[in-house]
Amino acid sequence: MRQNIGKLVSRKQPRRSEKVNAENNTTYLAHVRQLPNGRWIEHFLEEHLLAVAVLAAEFASVFNSQDWARLSGLWHDIGKFREKFQKYIKSVSGYDAEAHIEGAPGRVDHSTAGAIHAIEELGPPGRIIAYLIAGHHAGLPDWNGEPASLFQRIEDGKQKGYRQEALQNAPTTGLFNQPCPTSSPPQDGSFALWIRMLFSCLVDADFLDTEAFMDERRKDLRAGYPALNELLSAFDQYMNDKTANATDSPVNRIRTEVLRQCCEKATLPPGLFSLTVPTGGGKTLSSTAFALNHAMHHGKQRVIYVIPYTSILEQTAEIFRKIFGDENVIEHHSNLDPDKEDSRSRLATENWDAPIIVTTNVQFFESLFAARTSRCRKLHNIVNSVVVLDEAQLLPPEFLAPILHVMQDLSQNYKVSFVLSTATQPAFSPRPKFSGLRGVQELMDDPDGLYADLKRVEAELPRDFNAPRTWESIAEELQQYDSVLCIVNSRTDCRALHALMPRDTIHLSALMCGQHRSEVIADIKQRLKDGIPTRVISTQLVEAGVDIDFPVVYRALAGLDAVAQAAGRCNREGMLPGMGKVVVFVPPKPAVPGLLRKAQQSGQEIMRLTEGDPLTRERFEAYFRHYYASLNSLDEENIIGLLDMHNRVEARRAEFSFRTAADKFQLIKGSSQKTENKAR
Repeated sequence: MRQNIGKLVSRKQPRRSEKVNAENNTTYLAHVRQLPNGRWIEHFLEEHLLAVAVLAAEFASVFNSQDWARLSGLWHDIGKFREKFQKYIKSVSGYDAEAHIEGAPGRVDHSTAGAIHAIEELGPPGRIIAYLIAGHHAGLPDWNGEPASLFQRIEDGKQKGYRQEALQNAPTTGLFNQPCPTSSPPQDGSFALWIRMLFSCLVDADFLDTEAFMDERRKDLRAGYPALNELLSAFDQYMNDKTANATDSPVNRIRTEVLRQCCEKATLPPGLFSLTVPTGGGKTLSSTAFALNHAMHHGKQRVIYVIPYTSILEQTAEIFRKIFGDENVIEHHSNLDPDKEDSRSRLATENWDAPIIVTTNVQFFESLFAARTSRCRKLHNIVNSVVVLDEAQLLPPEFLAPILHVMQDLSQNYKVSFVLSTATQPAFSPRPKFSGLRGVQELMDDPDGLYADLKRVEAELPRDFNAPRTWESIAEELQQYDSVLCIVNSRTDCRALHALMPRDTIHLSALMCGQHRSEVIADIKQRLKDGIPTRVISTQLVEAGVDIDFPVVYRALAGLDAVAQAAGRCNREGMLPGMGKVVVFVPPKPAVPGLLRKAQQSGQEIMRLTEGDPLTRERFEAYFRHYYASLNSLDEENIIGLLDMHNRVEARRAEFSFRTAADKFQLIKGSSQKTENKAR
């Protein structure tokens, strides 16, 4: 395929011609900019089309679809051959560095002509390329149902003669006359995901080629990240030093064994993996060891660490920065402090072209169902990577069906290995009316043995699950302990209980800004380390991934996974002379209706019927099955239907609702990535 591309252009980087500004009616421009000395550099349209075709094809070659990406690159800007566009770009004289982007007042539609040409030239298969071209600035459209739908744009563009105007100025190189691509989308994968992957290849190639012309400094900033083997060496050195300085305790010996097994299993064939280790068992570092070694062994291009909440991400990113260096860890989430970014890291968040990415569930999964170019641009760089899903039990159940569907597809067809890392492994195995995930391999030889070996707490359950307690009684009981953590189900509950506690009691919730929250958690850790009496009232933000260690933890009745995660903040290092104490209590009011209420009810049902330890591994399987069965739907917005992810008739016709699906797929309703933490 690369030889065929080479026939079109002799090198990957387009030729840049520097000319004195002069009226030239035979020169077609893609972009133009003025040098400080008053001279103009012209980016010729044909050069741009050829360069984008080469780059897009290179990106898509990883999933064997380079012919589709190449053709979309060749045709994506042929609307710029229209005389109206050429007059426009020459009139603005290149002063606007973003002149290639549609949508601003006075801009000329330059994408519809290529979409029309794809359908006219290729017939029904041309719809695939039409989606890519029509959306390469405005975002992937729906086929039908809105004024900006692809069908309507094509019909309007035909009436206005966009294609004919472009063809009149066509070069004589055969650019417009190309055969239909012959490669096919994955037979057992989502047609819509394949189109979105091609879209990512096109828009990133377009942006990168344009950037190389408009701002060579930005282009140069994208280079220079270390190879994965260098990062693995840094990781191994860090772990050797950490092990040498660690105390010889039962917990640390178990962590060393977990790490060893993860490194050994890294040579397993790529696919879906689970890492089931109780809280405090060293999952973060062990999963990173697996990911880096697996990537090296199988030639994967990056590691993407996906974390449910920014409160957890901040801690994990800090660990990674210590290991790999600040400049080599790219954080991508809504709460990122601008002072932690530099020009290069900001560029890397645009397309994830870096070896280690740390991001949130919101950013990762919403991007996989997005329509906007800014969010889709990174998708092709997820291909051939290792993705660690930290605290996998927190995947949103109302979108669980499409999420698991896309994970299976990425694993089977796009060379992505997933690691589901958690102490409370959700029930994702296939069963009637639940497709789940097929072929998940556990990385631990004996997870049940680990649970027995890492038992550090005794759980005390309510005698009567139907008898709520008052906040006053809980506050009085908590004051009997010098150091205690109490986790409740909502911010309102947190404020109510905290108001009844002594003045030196610490309050924690997601209403605090990220920096303040991190400072308070660091202070709590130091106080506990120094033996200073510490009482904390918190929402569930401390439950997953926050390394605090209390001798006593109280937990308001909730889902069994939440209770287990709360227990992970108790006797975490196993240094108490006996077992830590975890007390589950029935709060004055049940959780708010919806998912939290149903999780609470499922947790109550499993704990009520439990004999013995409620926090053994088999209890979580029973809990998640009960919880998922209690929900009205695991695809409440019908994302699978909108994108026809089962590839029925609409898929063969390429009639998708990309924009509608993107609008509906919001893991946190109403505000998308800006509120990744609001639920906590």
